[in-house]
Amino acid sequence: MRVLISGGGTGGHVYPALAVAEQLRRVPASAPAAAPAAAVALPAGAPAAAQGHAAAGHGAVEPAAAPPAAVDAATGTPVLWVGSDHGMERALVERAGLDYAGINTGQVTGVNAARAAANMGRMAVGVRQSLRILARFRPTVCLVTGGYVCVPVVLACRLRGVPVMIYLPDMTPGSAIRSLSRLADRVAVSFPEVAPHFGGEAPAGKAVVTGYPVRQELVDAARDRRAARRQLAALLEEPALAAEALPLVLIWGGSQGARSINQATWGALPALLPHAHVLHVIGTRDWPLYEEHAAAQPLTDHAARYHPVDYLHDAMPVALAAADLTVARAGASSLGEFPVAGLPSVLVPLPHAGVNQQANADLLADHGAALVLDDATLATSLAPTVAGLLADPARLRTMADAATQLAIPDAAQRIARALAALQRTTT
Repeated sequence: MRVLISGGGTGGHVYPALAVAEQLRRVPASAPAAAPAAAVALPAGAPAAAQGHAAAGHGAVEPAAAPPAAVDAATGTPVLWVGSDHGMERALVERAGLDYAGINTGQVTGVNAARAAANMGRMAVGVRQSLRILARFRPTVCLVTGGYVCVPVVLACRLRGVPVMIYLPDMTPGSAIRSLSRLADRVAVSFPEVAPHFGGEAPAGKAVVTGYPVRQELVDAARDRRAARRQLAALLEEPALAAEALPLVLIWGGSQGARSINQATWGALPALLPHAHVLHVIGTRDWPLYEEHAAAQPLTDHAARYHPVDYLHDAMPVALAAADLTVARAGASSLGEFPVAGLPSVLVPLPHAGVNQQANADLLADHGAALVLDDATLATSLAPTVAGLLADPARLRTMADAATQLAIPDAAQRIARALAALQRTTT
């Protein structure tokens, strides 16, 4: 099996595919295709890894020739990632040790007519570039996870007869995924409730239920919260994180940060720091704003319990495993990472993300794993909501247990098996 992966634009399109790539590179390229992962309902009990964690205390230029695909120890499945020339995904993919080929692409919806026309031309160039990459890399199957870069890749794959699987992380498909799904052979989804959007589960429909793929590092770290807390303290060089027996609240806004969450957090710190450590992932965009705020309004009480960082790269899985509560957007990663970590959450759906984030938040809230706050009133609601949860450890444990019940920690392996099965049935 030789796998082409494409996705970009946001971390939500990149991180799930990185988790799958991690699994693929452990599988010998000549391994026989495994049976497809069975479509499963939400597990009635916690997976073993998650149970262990809960017990620990909480629940545009023509491209050069495509590079040789990354292969672990010369035996793993060859993987090549196709992204945009200047996309944010390049740094993340190359940081993970994967080979990357850049193509032209552009947004054609939600922009003015002149820009849409120009981007259609870029898209056509992207299709030609993708065809050249296919000729050099010779993939046997393609996985796409979203972003405009996927469109020329999928079109090229259809022209060359390469089977395509789309992975949809969210609870509801956007218009782009709905359109691309007509060209796909399979659509992997996180939960059974999403399958009807694609005609039901295979073989009658296109959907295969896999869960949300998370990095193996998170699965491993989630087995022991206390050990993760010590590891996080070492990574951040913050010994107090490990030494002081206070809860840890992880506040973040996704791969691009979130200004409303950042501003509400600064206002809430006096109410939170007497009761918890706060690890605040501000984002590089708002880091200058934090520096201005810190200079104008320095913390006086419990300042050592506030841990601001611009971004957590490789340490994010450990932070998720170490936290007792998280405040975050309701991006697709919340559906996979928080359950695997057994992590209760306060979710603030992004107002301009269509229905996706609200639907994601509603699923976790309906299962008792999250509370949902309105972005418009966050400045006044964040402090009392988080402080109330910190004052009620029993409720936090109940929310952690509810999150754990949704965990599918082997989702990346399931997608890898489904790709192998797709290759088998289409060749």
